[in-house]
Amino acid sequence: MTTRPLTLPIEAPADAEEVFYPETDGMPLPDGPEQAPLYREIVAILERRFSGPRTLVNGNTFIYYVEGDASSRFAPDGFVTFDVDKTSVDLRDNYLLWEVGKAPDFALEIGSHSTGSNDIGPKRELYAELGIGEYWRYDPTGGDFYGEALVGERLVDGEYVRFDTQQEPDGSIWGHSPTLNLDLHWTEDRLRFYDPEVGGWLENLLEVTDRADREAARADQAEAERDFQSELVARESAARREAEDRAQAESARAEAEAAARARVEAELEEMRRRLQSLDDDGR
Repeated sequence: MTTRPLTLPIEAPADAEEVFYPETDGMPLPDGPEQAPLYREIVAILERRFSGPRTLVNGNTFIYYVEGDASSRFAPDGFVTFDVDKTSVDLRDNYLLWEVGKAPDFALEIGSHSTGSNDIGPKRELYAELGIGEYWRYDPTGGDFYGEALVGERLVDGEYVRFDTQQEPDGSIWGHSPTLNLDLHWTEDRLRFYDPEVGGWLENLLEVTDRADREAARADQAEAERDFQSELVARESAARREAEDRAQAESARAEAEAAARARVEAELEEMRRRLQSLDDDGR
């Protein structure tokens, strides 16, 4: 089915009363224990990757798309919007589409018991109508909620068209997001992001912390080795100075002994000369 994109922004009637747009509905996530750690990890990874004043990365935040209607809203598990003033969202902690000026460029949903059917049905249609350029669905179970572990779609003429995905020998499944210029990988129960330009994985907070700890440990080890080498050099230098001092002392002692022997020999020679002179006079 081809959807007809909505004309944005959808403005309120001129005589509409001022409307309050809540940041939250006050209700816990139906599948919070399963979903919350996943979307927090994903959003944190993408925030580090796309930090900047003109890029908005968030998740589980209400996006209101009809001005004056607080019921016309949705909350992707994760989304990225490029080339916007992110302060318009940060200050109020919700996303008023008519103020931000555009829908997200990338949206991600995480499959769960309560959201699975909506993510592949009504929400998918709404995302197409709002013009969200890329829509990805990640099923941490490998397919219980969506029937597949990972699927990404791009919007073409108002209709979503699937990206190609590949399955590796280890069972992992991945596809490329042109919008993010990242590869999305499903492996076991985790979604990972790979940067093909630098050839490396984007890290989560635990991995960043572990790497920082390893780098700090290596730095401490290197410093300890430098200190050891410095101490070794200092000891060797002190030993050389001590050996040089001993050598100088021995040389000075030898010179003094030689001078003393020379004086004694000179005195003995003088005494022999005098004795010889006395003997000569007696004869």
